[in-house]
Amino acid sequence: MKSRAYFAAGCFWCTEAIFSRINGVIKVTPGYTGGNVKNPSYKEVCMGHTGHAEGVEVVYESSTISYETLVLIFFTTHDPTTINRQGNDIGTQYRSAIFYNSKNEKEIISKVIDKIKNKSLFKNPIVTEISPISTFYRAEKEHVAFFEMNNQHPYCQAIISPKIKKFIKSYENFIIKN
Repeated sequence: MKSRAYFAAGCFWCTEAIFSRINGVIKVTPGYTGGNVKNPSYKEVCMGHTGHAEGVEVVYESSTISYETLVLIFFTTHDPTTINRQGNDIGTQYRSAIFYNSKNEKEIISKVIDKIKNKSLFKNPIVTEISPISTFYRAEKEHVAFFEMNNQHPYCQAIISPKIKKFIKSYENFIIKN
């Protein structure tokens, strides 16, 4: 069954590059969610005045990969302990957030957070925003598959490539596409 999940983990170029490599993920679309302006542009979101986060919509086959696994990957591929920032990307548009579709998804998110806390994976507390999904606006075409189309871009080389390598090393045995 096809399902949808919504994550914001800083720059959507990074988040899309990670989730697009997972078996069972059918499509990853970068976009904007969690704000109060209809059809925001990248420029508006980057200015930090729309309330939107850069995020992704993940369409996945739930018989191949579980929502719980996607949530775990989300938490372990960015820093969920910083407010409104990921590395050098600073602002509310770069916040850590999960936008859930149902009460069940919200419960799964809480369960994963509890597991992470019990394993003491992070020194600082998790500050990820957990909210119901409202509207997801697709990003402009130039942001779709940004890493795949621009992997020599300095940001891709300095930030995204190392993140992907770390991700592959951590998860290669059971979920990475060949």
